Amino acid sequence: MSTKTAIITGVSGQDASYLADLLVEKGYKVVGTLRRTSESERANIKHLKGKIVIEYADLIDSSSLDNVIQKHQPDEVYNLAAQSVPADSWTHPIYTGEVTALGVVRLLESIRRFVPACKFYQGSSREIFGGVHQEVMDEQTPFLANNPYGIAKLYAHLMMRNYRESFGMFTCAGILFNHESPRRGLHFVSRKITTAVACIKLGITDPPLDESGQSLVRDGKVHMGNLDAMRDWGYAKEYVDAMWRIMQQEKPDDYIIATNTLHSIKEFCQIAFAHVGLNWEEHVFSDDAFKRPTEITASRGDFGKAKRELGWEPKVSFEELAKLMVDADLERLRK
Repeated sequence: MSTKTAIITGVSGQDASYLADLLVEKGYKVVGTLRRTSESERANIKHLKGKIVIEYADLIDSSSLDNVIQKHQPDEVYNLAAQSVPADSWTHPIYTGEVTALGVVRLLESIRRFVPACKFYQGSSREIFGGVHQEVMDEQTPFLANNPYGIAKLYAHLMMRNYRESFGMFTCAGILFNHESPRRGLHFVSRKITTAVACIKLGITDPPLDESGQSLVRDGKVHMGNLDAMRDWGYAKEYVDAMWRIMQQEKPDDYIIATNTLHSIKEFCQIAFAHVGLNWEEHVFSDDAFKRPTEITASRGDFGKAKRELGWEPKVSFEELAKLMVDADLERLRK
């Protein structure tokens, strides 16, 4: 059997880098796309140098997508590129729409025209449900996106379905609830917490900057938003296995990938700081400047369909996740 070729967009991101690891292990030829920037340090994929092919393409630029699709004639395309920060979507709503919404249509059009038999995976998000007042969500839950990021993701999700229904293409999606790891960007709350824990514990005098451009730790405290916000948190490395399984099905479909548990940001802080012997209340400040204009409802995802049809279920617990992220940040900063 010939080697499968998979294209992963945004390959330096958390999910995409773990997926690249998985597909390389499975013997795929992996092509990862990146936006061309002046940044050369791609920490999440440094270990993959020589193991994957890097191409420069941008979801805003149709011709760059056409070039990559035509050149590599992929069997599978995983779209994991996006403006992926819900908080940033309020200050960058047009850019978020161009990349996270319309970018998906540009990519689907390239596939439809040049490799229509190719399978396509769309990285959907729990944010498409937005403010639905329902604690447990499944694939039948109505969509009620309530921030620019969620609305862009919903547009992309519906267009993905439209290409499946209108053109008979194999297009599918994983509707992922929050998923974290040591490869998560610093602008996400989980890594913000664990990096701050490591900085405070190790006495780092020049911590990295937070999303406001200020020092992550100021006067021994990390500034956070709504500490009572609740999330269903899982481990990203496990979630990419679900992505691959979704793409191996005989017929395309959409699946919720989650843990069906609910924990607050405050709980994450408690576990992370306690793991290094610190009292979180002495080091965390709830700052109105970091609160969202609207907050998604507290909800957890029912992964029952994924368990039945894909044989997938989460294994790493919320507490284990927080601790392994703290340990990784301690090791990184010690170096």
